[in-house]
Amino acid sequence: MRPKTQEEIANMRIAGGMLAQVLHVLKNSIQAGMTTQDLDYIARDELKKLGGNAPFLGYQGFPATLCVSVNEEVVHGIPGDRIIQNGDIVGLDYGVEYNGMITDSAITVGVGSISPENQKLIELTKKSMMAGIRTVKAGAHIGDISAAVEAVLKPAGYGIVEDLAGHGVGDSLHEEPWIPNFGKAGKGPVLESGMTICIEPMATLGSKKVRIAKDRWTVSTKDYSYSAHFEHTVLVTEKGHEILTQLQ
Repeated sequence: MRPKTQEEIANMRIAGGMLAQVLHVLKNSIQAGMTTQDLDYIARDELKKLGGNAPFLGYQGFPATLCVSVNEEVVHGIPGDRIIQNGDIVGLDYGVEYNGMITDSAITVGVGSISPENQKLIELTKKSMMAGIRTVKAGAHIGDISAAVEAVLKPAGYGIVEDLAGHGVGDSLHEEPWIPNFGKAGKGPVLESGMTICIEPMATLGSKKVRIAKDRWTVSTKDYSYSAHFEHTVLVTEKGHEILTQLQ
């Protein structure tokens, strides 16, 4: 991971703004009776209007622009003919490339009337992401982020997925450093101003253990417990941070 130039950061701000808009449209469009493929079509159309490119499409063979992960699916769900039901919780993970620079972000959305248990899972997973983001500044350690995320999720009794983590981003979708959602403050690599990273908690109502589907992409909980996922691309600054994928 290298610090980005001012021009590269400017391009990432534009990409991040596009991404936030796509996720905003998806969140307002999702409803019971749609297929997960419908959501990918909406994302493609919106990004085309905005003028960005979709880095997920074709990435290591991935066949869509959007990852749609429903209920027990943690991440990397391939859009298809699965029909979204009332009460589902749906993870939407998207990337945008603009002038060679990439941003990555995810939200989890409840469809219709969801259970209080699932609502709390969504709220605390998002809260854990924001707790991790608040620790970001030049001179901070990766472990500071990890510990802050864990401090929100662990007391709730949630499974914290260990096989997947946050990461650097910008020149490519996945760069160093690896940013686990558990750990000790003061440990790990030190952040520098100009670095761009993804903070990405994934929490479950049950076990932290996951399995990969036959499609070789979809990651689900081994015990079929429901899962939530949030992610922002964050710029490290001298005094703190800037969220690049936040709707302005």
